[in-house]
Amino acid sequence: MRVQLDDKILMKVEKPARYTGGEWNMVVKNPRDVDVRFAFCFPDVYEVGMSHLGMKILYHILNKRSDTYCERVFAPWVDMEKIMRDEGIPLFALETKESVNEFDIVGFTLQYEMSYTNVLNMLDLAGIPKLSAERNKTHPFVIAGGPCACNPEPLADFIDFFAIGEGEEVILEIIDAYKEWKAAGRDRSEFLKKAAEIPGIYVPSLYNISYKEDNTILKIEPVNAGIPEKVRKRIIKDMDRADFPENIIVPFIGTVHDRIMLEMFRGCIRGCRFCQAGFIYRPVREKTPEVLLNQAKGAIEKTGYEEISLVSLSTSDYSCLTNFTQELLKLTEERKINLSLPSLRIDNFTIDLMEKAQKVRKSGLTFAPEAGTQRLRDVINKGITQNDITSSVKIAFEGGWNNVKLYFMMGLPTETEEDIEGIANLAKEVVDVYYNTPRKKRAKGLKVTVSAACLVPKPFTPFQWFGQDTVEEFHNKQMLLKDKLRKASRSIIYNWHDARVSLLEAVFARGDRRVGKVLLRAWQNGCRFDAWNEFFNFDSWMEAFEEEGIDPAFYANRTREFSEVLPWSHLDMGVSQKFLQRECKRAYKGITTPNCRVQCTGCGSSVFGTGICKTDPGKGEEA
Repeated sequence: MRVQLDDKILMKVEKPARYTGGEWNMVVKNPRDVDVRFAFCFPDVYEVGMSHLGMKILYHILNKRSDTYCERVFAPWVDMEKIMRDEGIPLFALETKESVNEFDIVGFTLQYEMSYTNVLNMLDLAGIPKLSAERNKTHPFVIAGGPCACNPEPLADFIDFFAIGEGEEVILEIIDAYKEWKAAGRDRSEFLKKAAEIPGIYVPSLYNISYKEDNTILKIEPVNAGIPEKVRKRIIKDMDRADFPENIIVPFIGTVHDRIMLEMFRGCIRGCRFCQAGFIYRPVREKTPEVLLNQAKGAIEKTGYEEISLVSLSTSDYSCLTNFTQELLKLTEERKINLSLPSLRIDNFTIDLMEKAQKVRKSGLTFAPEAGTQRLRDVINKGITQNDITSSVKIAFEGGWNNVKLYFMMGLPTETEEDIEGIANLAKEVVDVYYNTPRKKRAKGLKVTVSAACLVPKPFTPFQWFGQDTVEEFHNKQMLLKDKLRKASRSIIYNWHDARVSLLEAVFARGDRRVGKVLLRAWQNGCRFDAWNEFFNFDSWMEAFEEEGIDPAFYANRTREFSEVLPWSHLDMGVSQKFLQRECKRAYKGITTPNCRVQCTGCGSSVFGTGICKTDPGKGEEA
């Protein structure tokens, strides 16, 4: 079914360009000339989804195949959803405007736990049964990947199978397997069994979960022989050879990240104990400067963007950063293009980097001390000192910056009231550094923004066993910090995260299959766009937990024993449980662990035989 979007409909919605397609570099194919139609679904609004690098990469890779047409699908905003439901318009893809339920494969990227109700809402709008058990051969296969897929269990009842890890190679293997199955005319269950044979593919329906009387998991086991007991993530071993898009789509409207994104490397050497990305994307694999420069030139020529952002988990840890940025600046200055250097670490922030970041346009600087005291920074293995922080902001203020953002977290293991007060003391010290900077060097009008997030303990981190603070505990800490910052300086602005949202994040980050019932009930209660403050309805969520007889504290606030079987214990992200347990013990002792370039600590990622683990192998240290 092709949806007809006439002007009467588009004039009634806030941003019509969210639904029109037709952007520069959009791929156009005849859907009747391909064997496989793939709907890439982003469970949030267009502006957010079009900023996602992973979608750009997979869209490019799939559409390079002559036998496949990948189209984009985003969650319709509430105004458009109402019209769609009133007019009987199904969820459609931007490229052809055809209904998503006519596609072969519907793929969701899972970037954030609070988008899960949007996944269900999009399936419902598409006319696809939300429960995978209710789908038959007339329905598309619903798959999912992304960082949240490292614990897929909360969505196990709704997703046919998950791609664990990086998707560039495995997605092509999925397409090949689907074509073979489709040509053979076999049952739907046969394809799921075939998919489970692909490394990195997890099919929830092929695993049984049993529970103990105390509601913890007894065991997770395959339903029959031939199904892997553990599913290991997929990674791209050679980043230089990985396909990367230069002719990215240029939207008609502004997006969250409206620029060229140049991916420098994957992984992180640092090992901050709260950071899931730093563990699940191991090992570090870099692109060479030559490849990056060629990709930058190609993207500039094919898009017309006026800004390039260097993308990585820690940009300043790129081993060739100095020489690479010098060459890149020649290109960006010549083309009058701004160079954005996000993810700079405080301990290697230099005047050279700062000058490069302001060559074309100066913007605010962001630093992430994460904790207010050195003791707590050691607990989380942040690897920076008070002097690193003050010397970096001194360089920034002397260089003419007057807008600094500082990111912190609350609810970290072993945190005390003194640590919360330490955030205010550190912010005040930053203000003092500014006023101690000679007037002729500093810019007028200081603005220091302190943002404090609530810790959400995530799978595959040393804190995965840690019980999250309660909403009340978070609130008390937030108010304490608010009072201390108010007294510290009028130049400080304070932002904090809604602890009720963080509670739900923790439930779905560490939940098992049983929380899927809560998710479905919450959606039925009207929950969607839960990541947006104006739509988040905590009371509806609490009603859903009560109606399903599930206590959110069991998943969010309970501390686990090392011996407990976790909902993701059957998945292998390349970091061993022994290593994570050792890091957890070191955290509680306040012992730091060196980064991967200083010393290999035997996390387990050497099993992939690539990246930093190949060039700098080590046996690791004992607990």
